[in-house]
Amino acid sequence: MVNPFFKNNGPFKILEIINFLNIKDNDLNKNIEIQDIKDLITSTDKDITFFHSKKYVDIAQKTKASFCITAEGLKNSLPNSCTPIIVDNVLVSVSKITSLFYPDSISDDFDENVTIINDTKFKNKVSYGKNVLIGKNVSIGENCKIGHNTIIEKNVTIGDNCSLGSNNIIRNTLINNKVKILDNCVIGKHGFGFFPIKNQNLRYPHIGIVLIEDNCEIGCGATIDRGSMSNTVIGKNTFLDNQIHIAHNVKIGENSIIAGQVGIAGSSIIGSNVKIGGQAGISGHLKIGNNVEIGGGSGVIKDIPDNTKVMGYPAKNIKEFLKGNR
Repeated sequence: MVNPFFKNNGPFKILEIINFLNIKDNDLNKNIEIQDIKDLITSTDKDITFFHSKKYVDIAQKTKASFCITAEGLKNSLPNSCTPIIVDNVLVSVSKITSLFYPDSISDDFDENVTIINDTKFKNKVSYGKNVLIGKNVSIGENCKIGHNTIIEKNVTIGDNCSLGSNNIIRNTLINNKVKILDNCVIGKHGFGFFPIKNQNLRYPHIGIVLIEDNCEIGCGATIDRGSMSNTVIGKNTFLDNQIHIAHNVKIGENSIIAGQVGIAGSSIIGSNVKIGGQAGISGHLKIGNNVEIGGGSGVIKDIPDNTKVMGYPAKNIKEFLKGNR
């Protein structure tokens, strides 16, 4: 399970799933039990997965899932061991199935059960300011500091020697050792995932978490969304400047530096030793290689290979950019 904090209501028989989606009867073995819904990479033969874009053909061909929600035009890319379930809208169907397995992941209201830190087991363990609130299923390591008005809602683990500033809200997050989170950050809320259907917006459940690895620093006013079907990850020794937005499922490698007001859209993968200048924007579902440098104000709309410097909109090799702007 991607998120150890959300309860999985499975298993469900495949018959229950296809009935839930109002799919017409077919030749499926309807008594097979499905334990979980997972992405193409992490699925096992006990799971159902989804495949919605040709961008993921190589991954789809290797999936170990027994069943896959997909479109008619993509089904032939799946291995013989994975039975396709054809639907009109893959992502809407995945949203519905995820809500079946994880009904608690849809709502993201504030935590009504937080307690003043003075009334918790942490009162003599943690150095803290005024009006600090703690939710259920929270763990805090040694030598940690928490600033004024910070709310650590349910389902948070904090390692040793961490410093959390004032006015932060954190939930569904695993924070490793020696991490600094400055003021006014929101970490672990659900991402911006929904589908417009008949004048309504169908909210996509987010069952992932945020993982912040050792020695990271998160600047003031940062927002880091938890993952939808996988986790959002900030790699070891990566520093984020102020007012940065990291969307759901983004994965940032080690030793990276990201300047202020950068936005990274959902499911993009950022390599290690990457430098991103201020106010740059990175579109979703992209792969940015290792040792890449992205100039400030750039707009990245396609993958960038290792050891590349880019700038501009759309971002291009920095030599081409400078030549065209002399």
